[in-house]
Amino acid sequence: MKIGVLALQGDVREHLRALASVGAHGMSVRRPEELEAVDALVIPGGESTTIWKLAVAFDLLEPLRARIKEGLPAFGSCAGMIMLADRIQGGIDGQQTLGGIDMVVRRNAFGRQVDSFEADLDFAGRGPLRAVFIRAPWVESVGADVEVLARAGDRIVAVRQGPLLATSFHPELTGDARVHSYFVEMINQKPVP
Repeated sequence: MKIGVLALQGDVREHLRALASVGAHGMSVRRPEELEAVDALVIPGGESTTIWKLAVAFDLLEPLRARIKEGLPAFGSCAGMIMLADRIQGGIDGQQTLGGIDMVVRRNAFGRQVDSFEADLDFAGRGPLRAVFIRAPWVESVGADVEVLARAGDRIVAVRQGPLLATSFHPELTGDARVHSYFVEMINQKPVP
């Protein structure tokens, strides 16, 4: 199984390292033909407007949307969460996402860079997990088919809908690979007939 990491901007190396630590084969994805070669995709943290604009420039936006709509498993962290949201608040005029998760995400909801913080979360019932929030979004609301996996206080910070996973924090920065392990387990799950 090949797991791509969208390598337009953001924490690409860190995600590749985390995937390798759980025994997954990761590869960078910058072109449509590289996207076609992967079985799953990680959309890293970075800056969502930059990722969107570069996806357009590299002719990846529509192929990404198509693969996600076809059921490609994908995991987005921070800016990647924004990219997987069906709707966003606080985006720039005309900002587009890839969509796929029935949620409304607020960009930079936890504040500016100076407001970055760490917190311990219960992620998907897997015990305390240290989470790093950097100019992080939060989830304002979710649709009926979206499972909430973690909260920071009363704010939703991790969700899953079918083969899509999103976190507003950066698990790739902590050395704790449980979120990446969870994603690999999701990919390996057999669909129920």
